[in-house]
Amino acid sequence: MSISIILVPLAVAAATKAASMRSGAGNACTVSTRMRDPNLLRTALPDTGARTTLQSPDSIDAEWEGLAAQLRRDPDGVWSAHFTGTKDAARCTEVVQAIDRAYGLRVQEEVIAKLKDRAPAAGMTLLSETANSDASVTMVLEVRGDR
Repeated sequence: MSISIILVPLAVAAATKAASMRSGAGNACTVSTRMRDPNLLRTALPDTGARTTLQSPDSIDAEWEGLAAQLRRDPDGVWSAHFTGTKDAARCTEVVQAIDRAYGLRVQEEVIAKLKDRAPAAGMTLLSETANSDASVTMVLEVRGDR
């Protein structure tokens, strides 16, 4: 038994969900996602406990305890995850949600690094950075008077 989950960008999620409901596809479900960067996705997967193999920029194989998935990106940039090793659709959905959370944290790390890197050129100084209990980060930047 296998389960396929289609990971679509948030902007097209509603239309895709409606289309899949009309098609009556019983072995696939659709999950909204923000995943676009395959490198961030590849680095986020181990954060969920996965062992990964990069097959190509559009193809990643991942394995968890008792579960495997083939993640593929189509020409439109839509990722799909085909799970094997389980009949439990809820577990597959939980794994996809964990991947999405891990991906979001990797995006956050990248944005913070870019802010820190670009702040001086924009006339700003980082005064403080606080990691919050909800995994958000609060940064206080001061605009220098020389700008």
